[in-house]
Amino acid sequence: MNRPSAESPTVAVVGGGLAGLAAGCALSEAGFRVTLFERRPFLGGRASSYQHPGTGEMVDNCQHVLLGCCTNLIAFYERAGVADKIRWYDRLTFLEPGGRASEIGASLLPAPFHTAPSFLAADCLGIRDKVAIAHSMLALMPSTVKDTGESFLDWLKRHRQTELAIERFWKTVLVSALNEDLDRISVAYAAQVFRESFLKSRAAGRVGVPTVPLTELYHAAGSYICARQGDVRFRSAVDTFRAAASEPSLSINGQEFRCDYLVLAVRFDQLSRLLSNLPEAQALRESLTQFEPSPITGIHLWFDREISELDHAVLLDRTIQWMFHKSRLLDRERQRAASGSYIELVVSSSKSLVGRSRTQIIDLALKETREFFPGAVAANLAKATVIKEVHATYSPRPGIDRYRLGNVTVWPRVFLAGDWTRTGWPATMEGAVRSGYLAAQALAREAGQRDAVYLVPDLPPSGLMHLFR
Repeated sequence: MNRPSAESPTVAVVGGGLAGLAAGCALSEAGFRVTLFERRPFLGGRASSYQHPGTGEMVDNCQHVLLGCCTNLIAFYERAGVADKIRWYDRLTFLEPGGRASEIGASLLPAPFHTAPSFLAADCLGIRDKVAIAHSMLALMPSTVKDTGESFLDWLKRHRQTELAIERFWKTVLVSALNEDLDRISVAYAAQVFRESFLKSRAAGRVGVPTVPLTELYHAAGSYICARQGDVRFRSAVDTFRAAASEPSLSINGQEFRCDYLVLAVRFDQLSRLLSNLPEAQALRESLTQFEPSPITGIHLWFDREISELDHAVLLDRTIQWMFHKSRLLDRERQRAASGSYIELVVSSSKSLVGRSRTQIIDLALKETREFFPGAVAANLAKATVIKEVHATYSPRPGIDRYRLGNVTVWPRVFLAGDWTRTGWPATMEGAVRSGYLAAQALAREAGQRDAVYLVPDLPPSGLMHLFR
């Protein structure tokens, strides 16, 4: 580690989400003096938490999980000192309405067959469904699956998938992983999800769930920057920036801030607004117009008694897709303080809910919760809230990859980060961290650190997956 000094180059990072924090942490460790600007009073971006004014509770804007294949995200947590705040699970529970459960997890068989015993035993799918799924999995194993413009739903139909296989397996996994409907997902993205998480190795598919509110994870990253002569400034909205050849500058709440280098780690729509008055950015703006947002909705319910012994579950055949039992997932100190059941329900690609009222969504969530968890029927709902993240991710539609931008720009001292940039991954927390590391890497090399490498290698394939490179 190179400790920053008064003579170290200065870097302004705009955006306190995972991309900006990853870039800021890497550059702080590399000896740059980092100032990070965040327009809100907390860090984490779309993976954050705050005290909800209506309930008085600390809530996540939406539950986020990670997988064992998220090597850069895991390294980011380790760097920030919060890796012990993640609880890992080797098995997933799939619930049908009425409460029948199927568990899928790893066995001692070599990859890609490590989940085969539990998959074959799952009651939520019939034998025809399982045979069809296995047949299509073989086609997704190679790393050469390309985006041909075909949607994944059309690909599934062409590969003769059953209706139940589509609804209870492919849709269940991919809508949650990619936050989009199957008819708007690129085949290449879908293949990557299954290859990296389901097929590559036993370790790749482990599910990690935070045991603290999300912002606690990311304020630790902010403290990491500050401990290395950096600064984190909240409620600091960027109005404009000027990309001078030797000294970029920002207008922050009407005041000028100059720096040696600049990282813009904001959403694609926010970047488009920042570029609106820069004629040399026309090509960038044209690429950004190709991106479309896809929403996620989180529904928080507090019951007066425990409704389930499950920590989390995948929910089938209904609007709600995941249940996270927050009062069981919280760390031990918070568990002792909790009573009843606090659950968070997640609806990815929640276009059907964006226009609905809070009351309508809560009524729907309560009805479906009682279908899956008999213990909720007699429980009283103490309070509830709904959080809609309308710009949660970009839509991973066929053909969008050609518009994803790299980290360098037409301005030699200005760099881009964000899960929508060209990371090789879809819009996930792993993708966001990768983008931050790639932007930091490009900046460090421009500043003279020619050998700068911040990305962590992917998990290597294990078992028979060595044959499918």
